[in-house]
Amino acid sequence: MVCDRCIKTVETILAKEKIQFHKVTLGEIHLAENLTAKDRTTLSTELLKSGFELIDNHTSGLVEKIKQLVIRRARNEDVREKKINLSNLLSEKLHYEYTYLSSLFSDVEGRTIENYFIEQRIERAKELIVYGQKTLSEIAYELDFSSTAHLSSQFKKVTGLSPTHFKHVGTSKRKALDKV
Repeated sequence: MVCDRCIKTVETILAKEKIQFHKVTLGEIHLAENLTAKDRTTLSTELLKSGFELIDNHTSGLVEKIKQLVIRRARNEDVREKKINLSNLLSEKLHYEYTYLSSLFSDVEGRTIENYFIEQRIERAKELIVYGQKTLSEIAYELDFSSTAHLSSQFKKVTGLSPTHFKHVGTSKRKALDKV
């Protein structure tokens, strides 16, 4: 789950299936009680219909938490986290050494945390470019790129287009956050 609409969708599924829960947050469901095998199967099936997956093993759950933290950091959702190095942030929040988290993520996802982070930042840049309310310099600053040139080179490396060309192409080249 990567957005508020995802949370609402999962809450709707839980209510429809009459599964009691305390709350739903990004990537987590806090259940009122343990699921029966039948409820687990039903919930898994219903989640899959909406494009979600029931993750109930430690490895998959940890990778999902890494993704959530990377997305939050890439979008600068918490000003305090903006000042913390990504590897330190992940280690601090998840209570594991970064080398372990990095290795685990790469094994499961087939790409590095750093590449995932860059892709998330570029998706945010695409969003801001399409909105057209900020200059490329403002976008570079907001997303913590060292310069406009650095943003442009990363943008071209990931998308194959310059930010200016992308602006003309528009939304057809954007991806949903869960597809990055």
